[in-house]
Amino acid sequence: MWPKQLNAPLEVVDPEIADIIEHEKARQWKGLELIPSENFTSLSVMQAVGSVMTNKYSEGYPGARYYGGNEYIDMAETLCQKRALEAFRLDPAKWGVNVQPLSGSPSNFQVYTALLKAHDRIMALDLPHGGHLSHGYQTDTKKISAVSIFFETMPYRLDESTGYIDYDQLEKSATLFRPKLIVAGASAYARLYDYARIRKVCDKQKAIMLADMAHISGLVAAGVIPSPFDYADVVTTTTHKSLRGPRGAMIFFRKGLKEAVFPGLQGGPHNHTITGLAVALKQATTPEYKAYQEQVMSNSAKFAETLVKHGYELVSGGTENHLVLVNLKNKGIDGSRVEKVLEAVHIAANKNTVPGDVSAMVPGGIRMGTPALTSRGFVEEDFAKVAYFFDLAVKLALKIKGEAQGTKLKDFVAAMQSSAIQSELSKLRHDVEEYAKQFPTIGNTMKMEVMLPYQTSIYLECGL
Repeated sequence: MWPKQLNAPLEVVDPEIADIIEHEKARQWKGLELIPSENFTSLSVMQAVGSVMTNKYSEGYPGARYYGGNEYIDMAETLCQKRALEAFRLDPAKWGVNVQPLSGSPSNFQVYTALLKAHDRIMALDLPHGGHLSHGYQTDTKKISAVSIFFETMPYRLDESTGYIDYDQLEKSATLFRPKLIVAGASAYARLYDYARIRKVCDKQKAIMLADMAHISGLVAAGVIPSPFDYADVVTTTTHKSLRGPRGAMIFFRKGLKEAVFPGLQGGPHNHTITGLAVALKQATTPEYKAYQEQVMSNSAKFAETLVKHGYELVSGGTENHLVLVNLKNKGIDGSRVEKVLEAVHIAANKNTVPGDVSAMVPGGIRMGTPALTSRGFVEEDFAKVAYFFDLAVKLALKIKGEAQGTKLKDFVAAMQSSAIQSELSKLRHDVEEYAKQFPTIGNTMKMEVMLPYQTSIYLECGL
């Protein structure tokens, strides 16, 4: 009866979903993944995430669960915590870590609610200047993030003439605003944070310093960029970006701070994710991982250098981490239109605001990063080629814009449908895919249909 069905494989139980998954595998293999917040996690991590650890409920913490039967769940979570502290070279007498948060935005909100009272004041980098929604973004007329509803938020910003954070203005604003917490962290900032400077401001205001290293935690673990742990009171990170783990988050905290995820904002943890994270953190202490992150940095530098040679303006003029932020305004086009063309030619990047933008829906920039393709084995010369493909896509976007019958994005999309433009898009897509297919996918096997004589076919499991 039902036990037989429950042990049947996915392709038997739900061939429709199985087919969608195979198409997604093919997309990841044939395309260029440049979104800096994405990566390809390892086979071993995915095996842990897809394990029986998903079956157990375990509200509470190791040794203090609300349900029985958590002996091995406790072992996995405790090991994950131990490995998290080891990966970032932290003294367990001084630091603790919560590995239960489900994702980055909830982890930040969990910190705010644990350490602040309702309507306490938070300062963080402005979203149009490279910040993140979970740091409390609001416009002049609307509170966009729930953080800005429950807390009072004030942004600090970049010096638009340099593209670097304006720390002098940050300090002046903090003197007037008197925040209880200052966030040091970004989602689209290509430079290193001056953690010491923000620590100085926090001390002056008696404010908590939260470092959100979601984007750069893999680089921090490998020691290729400075660590926030010497300065911050609390450090949050997602686990699926440069860290290359499963989708989740962690909260590191100095011992003595009140820190809580359960029961305030979360019930049962995702034990399969925590188990997969333990595997990823073990990998993060290996020589191979350090070599990978060094290559991420080298690739990013080469990518930036090549884009500049192609005439592109980068916010802040370059990069010191894993991402670049291209300001397209000098090219006469916006990020939304370029993103549409990139997607059509199988390059995944994302439109992004740049300093001076007034609309997040039609921003002036494109954000790109190197972790995912580096996981597939791309090195410096490959990113020079990626920059070349990007340049071709932008030129094609400009051509489409010139042929559009109106100024709206829908007019641009309509112009993309002409047979001549479709032909150019198809050619560029073909070239992109042929280049990408030279490199292995990470963490999965693909079912490739192979035609045999007499038109019969079989499926081979190919570890691409």
